[in-house]
Amino acid sequence: MEIIKPTDSKPNRLTLYIVIAMVLGIVAGYIIHEKASPEFVKDFAPKIKLLATIFLRLVQMIIAPLVFATLVVGIAKLGDLKTVGRVGGKAMIWFISASLISLLLGLVLVTITKPGVGVNLANADLEGAKDLMGKTKEFSLDKFVEHVVPRSVIEAMANNEILQLVIFSVFFGVALTAIGKKGDAIINALDSLTHVVLKMVGYVMNLAPVGVFGAMTGVIAIKGLGILKTYAYYIGSFYLGLAVLWGVLLFVGWLILRRRLIVLMRRISDPMAIAFNTASSEAVFPKLVEEMERFGCNNKIVSFTLPLGYSFNLDGSMMYMTFASMFIAQAYNVTAVTEHVGTQIAMLLVFMLTSKGIAGVPRASLVVVLATGGMFGIPPEGIGLVLAIDTFCDMGRSMTNVLGNALATAAVSKWEGALEHS
Repeated sequence: MEIIKPTDSKPNRLTLYIVIAMVLGIVAGYIIHEKASPEFVKDFAPKIKLLATIFLRLVQMIIAPLVFATLVVGIAKLGDLKTVGRVGGKAMIWFISASLISLLLGLVLVTITKPGVGVNLANADLEGAKDLMGKTKEFSLDKFVEHVVPRSVIEAMANNEILQLVIFSVFFGVALTAIGKKGDAIINALDSLTHVVLKMVGYVMNLAPVGVFGAMTGVIAIKGLGILKTYAYYIGSFYLGLAVLWGVLLFVGWLILRRRLIVLMRRISDPMAIAFNTASSEAVFPKLVEEMERFGCNNKIVSFTLPLGYSFNLDGSMMYMTFASMFIAQAYNVTAVTEHVGTQIAMLLVFMLTSKGIAGVPRASLVVVLATGGMFGIPPEGIGLVLAIDTFCDMGRSMTNVLGNALATAAVSKWEGALEHS
């Protein structure tokens, strides 16, 4: 699959439009929150959020065919199972290392900053917590396996279960490679399908500013800016953690890519802006595929590594899991967790496993925190403490997920000698 590289004579204004939409959304939401009646706000916020819902659903509409087509074509074009294993091995080394670093950094920083100490427990959103607890009651080893292993590829596509799609696509791609020339027609058809879907991506991304405006207006209209003051220390501590994680990721990226890192950051500025403002890293997967190829990554590596990364390499979400769970433990003074390093390390390792099986669940990070935290005596109702500002934290962790997957794809391409202009 080869994407035509656009000239740089006409600057891409999408990021600027997204920033403008975000500012306008904050202003509009604040005015409505301050001036309108509670009844109006309650009725208005869900309706304006429909703009964001429309945008996200349009993106979700094209994720399943794109993941399937790109991953299968990527495996088939790698040529043989030995190459698939080598590239997959390099990708998994990055994914596991980055996940452990993210979890460990979150654990260290939340232990140092202690944002949960002295928190007013009356701020907990108990109704929202009950809703999440209902989802978590079903979380068990049986459910974990069900979320990982597909029963039907059609069902996996319908529910956008990325990990299940990855597993089916890997089997399909390996089988397609094994039959040799007989599979060429299917490879060509899926290659053409990828081109069609990426063309659709261009149309959908033009609606990103509208979606951002709807999302920001709805959130601020309901919560107001006051919620940011209440949780300022918690949000600040978490973003400090993300800043440190970014520093580590970018340093490693510079060691591998050198000056090309600046070009990469320029290329992924649009996907990161969209992820931040929509609080969804999934929303930019199609756009990220385009930009990584335009950066110079071999399309075979992009097609294989990025879908895997969206299941195994969500660095921002991994950091948030340890951060949120320790915050709740501090707020409720669960000394069995806050004062025992061995327990914290055990929890960190459990997060490494439990985070892989629920990609299709809404607010997946919080569901993982609930399910895993319960194993270590962390009160499930404590999730209500972070629900109120989860959207604002989700913005940062979604953007970090995009950065982590972009760096992973570029690094694997470089290691394979398949990065243009390197």
